[in-house]
Amino acid sequence: MTDDLLWPRCAGPADLPAIEAVPLADRGLPESTYALLARAARLWRECTAISVLPDATRWSEPVDRTFAGLLADVHRYANLLRQLGVRRGDAVALMSPNCAGLVPATLAAQLAGIAAPLNGNLSRDHLTELLRLSGARVLITAGPELAPDVWDRARALAGELDAILVLRPTGAAGTPHPLPVVEGVLVGHLDDLAAESDPDGFAGAPPLSSDLAALFHTGGTTGAPKLAAHTHANEVADAWMIALNSLLDGDSVVFAALPLFHVNALVVTLLAPLFKGQRTVWAGPLGYRDPALYGQFWKIVEHHRIAAMSAVPTVYAVLAQCPVDADISSLRFAMVGASPLPAAVRKGFQCHAGVPLVEGYGLTEATCASARSFPDAPRPGALGQRLPYQRMKVVDPDSGEELPPGRTGVLAISGPTVFPGYVIARDDSGHVLGGRDELAGGWLNTGDLARLDGDGFVSLAGRAKDLIIRGGHNIDPVVIEDALLAHPAVTAACAVGSPDPHAGEVPVAYVTLAPGVTAAEEDLLAWAADRVPERAAAPKAVTVLDVLPVTDVGKPHKLPLRADATRRVLSEALAGLGGVDADAVIEDGTVVVTVTAPSEVDESAVRDLLGRYAVSCRFQVRPPRKSS
Repeated sequence: MTDDLLWPRCAGPADLPAIEAVPLADRGLPESTYALLARAARLWRECTAISVLPDATRWSEPVDRTFAGLLADVHRYANLLRQLGVRRGDAVALMSPNCAGLVPATLAAQLAGIAAPLNGNLSRDHLTELLRLSGARVLITAGPELAPDVWDRARALAGELDAILVLRPTGAAGTPHPLPVVEGVLVGHLDDLAAESDPDGFAGAPPLSSDLAALFHTGGTTGAPKLAAHTHANEVADAWMIALNSLLDGDSVVFAALPLFHVNALVVTLLAPLFKGQRTVWAGPLGYRDPALYGQFWKIVEHHRIAAMSAVPTVYAVLAQCPVDADISSLRFAMVGASPLPAAVRKGFQCHAGVPLVEGYGLTEATCASARSFPDAPRPGALGQRLPYQRMKVVDPDSGEELPPGRTGVLAISGPTVFPGYVIARDDSGHVLGGRDELAGGWLNTGDLARLDGDGFVSLAGRAKDLIIRGGHNIDPVVIEDALLAHPAVTAACAVGSPDPHAGEVPVAYVTLAPGVTAAEEDLLAWAADRVPERAAAPKAVTVLDVLPVTDVGKPHKLPLRADATRRVLSEALAGLGGVDADAVIEDGTVVVTVTAPSEVDESAVRDLLGRYAVSCRFQVRPPRKSS
């Protein structure tokens, strides 16, 4: 491949047509993630590829791997997997916090078979189901030294497995305690078992671009998680698009702290830097969830000369409160995605750190990134321009007809990064894919409400499923959240629908406040009512919380808030019946209410009252107390 084909000019929005004038197939992208790594090892053999911090406090003691060393580790691990029977269509599960061994293990799983990263915080039932869907019989996991809780979950899954390969903490020294014997399952430390494997090449055939590279679960925030399949072509193309759009040169250093079970960590901070030989500094096992990281963060930037980072809005909200106690002149920009970026967070971080935020948009079903902004060409209100070769359109949610620029509808994507489908079954030929929410012509329905302008810049207007429907009127929660975020005391806000006997649901909001600041809920209500664009969107209640719920990768998690709003409303409605309690839980992505009443309460009266609300309810009678 030649540099003029691989690296066309991409300095601003106007370069998009010229880039796409050359077919992507002529760009000469590597065949697979393995070929991408092999290319990096050939071009920058002795340069440092990754620096992994043992933890946030030992930021000056990283474990380094050169590109050649990383490739050798991948060969050893992949050859071990092959010896264990892993072949091209077989999945290898990985369940561990980030550590020095997890990076090559993930790439090795994609070389020998298919990587299936797992979030170790999912329930045992969900993990078991994901293993069943993937068909993985080999699990690479954190050992008891690295993450005892993850290790306990791994042992609980042993009945589903043939081998458990154990990772030690980054920089671990000495001989670890012996691992337990599990009947019928090979259990051993990955590095020990792979010590005699060939580091100079892979014994099997390398993957093709059309082969599956990974199975990423979608997070499980709206029900049982699903496995989204990625091909090698998906991942390589998206990583190249990110590297092409990057403002960084080959000497730039990237900071990574999102977990490797998330596509951003793999594509943005592992694969994309391989294209230009950039070094990536990986945070300790807790990543951005480690409170100690924030007290050391600016020192880490100075010490490692970090030029770019990737995180979610909640991270930047916290960093905006951390005093800059180091020289951070190396930090050129910070990438942000995974959830909408509040204007207050953008302003607070950029004013505090003097570093521009480069906003992006993407989803697992389109591999990772599909749009990004340009710091030198801001487009107010837009997340960014679509990435090269990815097509976007906005369609009417009812008719499916394409809408003109500026109209709000459902965003659809097509192109080389769109995944082939979810794993819905397995048969003798391998994984059966399907379940993709397609629009006419094979376009992927993202489920996001958005607007497009004529230059391909996308502005989100919320999730279609997050709409609050008040008496048939659609309310975008973003308008409520933006109004509250404009309040000087508010640091985060989420608006959700609360059950209402007349309107079906009404908007309510939850907020967090800046440290040491107070604000009365009635004042926040009045503030929001004055600033939302329509009277129907004015929240009926504003509740102040210490923290708002988020997923493991920092995305706002609204289901627990919907459950809390439902519990509050029904508890208040049932209070007059005496001794009746209501609790709300989340089951398969739905809020379910359990109402418990004493035996003397008229059950029909309770059911009549509950029938006024559009909620799923279970009724149970509390047995009478036994007399002493």
